[in-house]
Amino acid sequence: MLTPELTRLLSLLAVFLSVAVAGYVILRVTASRQAHSRAVNKRIAMIASGTTREDVFTILRRNDWLNAEQNGGPFNQLLRSVRRQVVMSGLDVSFERLCFGITIACITLLVLILLSAVSGGFALGAGIWIFAILSSAGLSVGLPLAFISAAAERRRKKLQAQFPEALDVFVRSLRAGHPVTGALELLTREMEDPIGSEFGLISDEISYGAELRQAMSDMAERWDIEDLRIFVVTLSIQAETGGNLAEVVENLARVIRDRASLLLKVRALSSEGRMTGIMLSILPLFALGTILLGNPGFYFDVAGHPIFYIGFPLTFLWYLIGIAMIRSMVNLKV
Repeated sequence: MLTPELTRLLSLLAVFLSVAVAGYVILRVTASRQAHSRAVNKRIAMIASGTTREDVFTILRRNDWLNAEQNGGPFNQLLRSVRRQVVMSGLDVSFERLCFGITIACITLLVLILLSAVSGGFALGAGIWIFAILSSAGLSVGLPLAFISAAAERRRKKLQAQFPEALDVFVRSLRAGHPVTGALELLTREMEDPIGSEFGLISDEISYGAELRQAMSDMAERWDIEDLRIFVVTLSIQAETGGNLAEVVENLARVIRDRASLLLKVRALSSEGRMTGIMLSILPLFALGTILLGNPGFYFDVAGHPIFYIGFPLTFLWYLIGIAMIRSMVNLKV
């Protein structure tokens, strides 16, 4: 005879087992799909889906900042830097669409801030307009660029960690009797993203008539990695003087691993400073957005004061200068 307490216990046990089994099945399916997605890189997946190599090359190089105008003033240089971050982040969005989205977000935030001021009974004076324009621009531009920069740095570190392994595959292919182009083609099939697709782009460029050294040099400039530049110099010297390329690249892979070990030590010692820089860069924008949502009168009450017309823009300017100084202090080169 089942008592009510025993019936309740069995019911709870059945629910627990059902949730546990369902969670296990979901994790297994998710893990298998992720393993399959990691088995091929983006370029190979696009080719397998029926996209031609020409279209794949165009899609993967559509944001390439090397194709942008090289001359220009500081604003043009800033745009090229942002375009470079978009390329490194691997986001499936064009640079033009990103700029359009940021513009729409900036206008939307501007309208919301002005509507909040009007609904609170504040007159739309010059101070509120200055505050609304700078705040909407800072939030709509700063937060997306911070996300893109973090994604770009994460992929850059991953490519840098993959490079010695790619050199090992390159060396084994050369010793097996493959030419340099054949070794690069093997890398495009065996290596995961981001380095697999990057070497695929190099292979495509060579197929279209570009020189190997120029294609590798463009890759090094896109990712700003010294190891790639050293590899380009190695290929250049070997092409001019001859010699055992496999042995030279093998020694280069050993040197790169030693540099990577030293870099990890430097990053561990500077981790506190880098985390402090990240927090000091994000917290002002976070505080600005939180106060706007919770108590907009905190700013609107003083927006009509003459000092606010100068003080708030100067505060915003000092914030940008502080970010630039923090980045220069924590950006250690090895």
